[in-house]
Amino acid sequence: MTSFLRSGRSRPVAIWLFAVALMVLAMVVVGGATRLTESGLSITEWKPISGVLPPLSEADWQAEFAHYKLIPQYAALNQGMTLEAFKGIYWWEWAHRLLGRLVGFVFAAPFVWFLIRRELPARLIWRCAVLFALGGLQGAVGWWMVTSGLSQDVKVSHFRLAVHLMLALLTLACLAWTALDLRAAARGEGKARMTGWGGLALGALALQLAYGALLAGLRAGPVAGGGWFNWQAWPLMQGLFVPAGIDWSHGAVHAFLNDPYLVHFTHRWWAWVVVAILIVLARRLRPLDRRASIAIHSAFGTQILLGIATVMSGIALWLAALHQLTGALLVLATTWGAHRLGRTGSAK
Repeated sequence: MTSFLRSGRSRPVAIWLFAVALMVLAMVVVGGATRLTESGLSITEWKPISGVLPPLSEADWQAEFAHYKLIPQYAALNQGMTLEAFKGIYWWEWAHRLLGRLVGFVFAAPFVWFLIRRELPARLIWRCAVLFALGGLQGAVGWWMVTSGLSQDVKVSHFRLAVHLMLALLTLACLAWTALDLRAAARGEGKARMTGWGGLALGALALQLAYGALLAGLRAGPVAGGGWFNWQAWPLMQGLFVPAGIDWSHGAVHAFLNDPYLVHFTHRWWAWVVVAILIVLARRLRPLDRRASIAIHSAFGTQILLGIATVMSGIALWLAALHQLTGALLVLATTWGAHRLGRTGSAK
């Protein structure tokens, strides 16, 4: 393993994993746009192979549209929608699924090639196999999420949406960590371990992002009362620090997971706990890798500003999409920082 890492053979493997990580990042962004445009239920069947091709004729489009008309979302939200409008939401979901297939191919094909050429040591083979399994699981979870909105609701389950997003971000972080391992060891630097501050930062950030997914799934963004950069939407919510209307009748646990007002409030203010932890992490990184420190500061600063702007605008789609993109970039920056903080001085 050590001889492989120190040789030039590890460089193309690291580039490959970084490329897959960038594709996963793109998929997170497209997935966010799909959610924001209410496009996720436009394809009502899961066809892993034949689904690569979109409708190719007018009859095909009419058949897809007819399937969509059978689900509750059409009757409740899109009654009377034209075929052209349906195509608009269909293309978002189709692009999201196609990108998922491309990610799988871009991972699997080089993986098989490296195996045939015996370019991967056993430990790295197992790690890559786990990463590939995470990707396959992501596809299954995506369909599991979609099914929750096909029969009884006009939207997907906010819990399943959170699982889908968090699994994508976990895969993104694991890809980045493995690629960073390869790059560092190829330079003769020691392997990384997860330190207490690195784990705390990633854990706190994970909770924040999970609450962001719950907020999106519950459509809880507008409860702040924003619109045209309304200052009443931040730092207050509808003119209050603690919003009125929180339903505690089913208990605190139910409220923290299901009440849109409380979910939004928690996401909003837990962010500052995450910021404090990331500041400490970045300061500890400064003498080790100033670039990683700057990346963390830049990412969380931009993310906070985008979050505020998003609620103040009444959830403008482009701002919300940028907010999700920056959240994924913050995962990458924090992973980079945690990896560098836990890296030993030299390879053994």
